[in-house]
Amino acid sequence: MTVAPNVYHTLTLDAEGFLQNPEQWTEDVANEIAAEHHITLTDRHWKVVHFMRDRFLKMGTAPTIRSLGKESGVDVKELYQLFPKGPAKLAAKIGGIPKPHGCI
Repeated sequence: MTVAPNVYHTLTLDAEGFLQNPEQWTEDVANEIAAEHHITLTDRHWKVVHFMRDRFLKMGTAPTIRSLGKESGVDVKELYQLFPKGPAKLAAKIGGIPKPHGCI
């Protein structure tokens, strides 16, 4: 378990940097995580991040890349442009939810 400092409080992260408690997430936290990955969040990023969080909070699991591309309103090609090197995994991390099943 790793602990990272935040402007407002200390966050509890797993070994891969995912929040262990999704309730600790805020948009400020999302911006900090995105910045660590050299991403400046745009409206399109937020659309994906909020979709991921909503799905997780309602269903208890994050969507796969396939369902993310079909249901979020952002196609898979654009997902890879917005979140290079693994859109579902990176969007989940920025969204403060656990890593989706099937992500390496």
